[in-house]
Amino acid sequence: MTVLYALLYYVAAIIFVVGVAKRVWEYWKTPQPAVIPTTPAPVTRTGVVWRMFKEVAFFESLWKSNKWIWIFAMMFHLSLWLIIIRHLRYFLDPVPTLIVLAQPFGKYAGFFFVLGALGLLARRMFVPRIRYISNPSDYLMLLLFLGIGLSGLGMTFVSKTDIVGVKAFFLGLMTFNWQPLPTDLPVLVHLGLVALFLIIFPFSKLVHAPGVFFSPTRNMVDNPREKFRPVPWLPPVDEVQYDPPHGS
Repeated sequence: MTVLYALLYYVAAIIFVVGVAKRVWEYWKTPQPAVIPTTPAPVTRTGVVWRMFKEVAFFESLWKSNKWIWIFAMMFHLSLWLIIIRHLRYFLDPVPTLIVLAQPFGKYAGFFFVLGALGLLARRMFVPRIRYISNPSDYLMLLLFLGIGLSGLGMTFVSKTDIVGVKAFFLGLMTFNWQPLPTDLPVLVHLGLVALFLIIFPFSKLVHAPGVFFSPTRNMVDNPREKFRPVPWLPPVDEVQYDPPHGS
């Protein structure tokens, strides 16, 4: 079982890193010839940075459009960050003080993570316009998050596991010095779902996490009159023939 999960996590990590890097590269190379920021939009680069920060950190546009969904989205994402910070203890030795202090918050963040995922799932199921544009993969990812959250809570509050052994396993993965993985069923289920998430992520809509930084509706300065943007697939401006309107 140790060999199986070690190989699974190596494959998952490679797919995750290479897949996300490939998607980011595609975003980076995609031309943005037209100025199409959602208005009212900032007219300076500093304003764009501030707008992007508010969008990424506080979901500003979602707050303006739907307060209830904003609550579930913030609950889900903030809990996820706390959980990730808490899980850093499995990859660091010694564990930094800040991560130690975050442990109690990350421990109970699992409940809010599951509640947030349930709220987002209910949105896809019961809001007609959202249900209409939802694909099976959208439901799959939310169910996957629920499985990860519930199995993690089960290990924490129901069936205790050998967290020292789990940490030794992951530290061993990073140094290619494999250590035995505890074979408790909750651990195997939880780690299996996390590996599945890493494999699916680059091919899912969840890649919007890095993609939001490349969204022209958010990252562009509203200055179409002040700055000319040549279109890569058209000839230069000085080669374009101008035909005046008839009668002029």
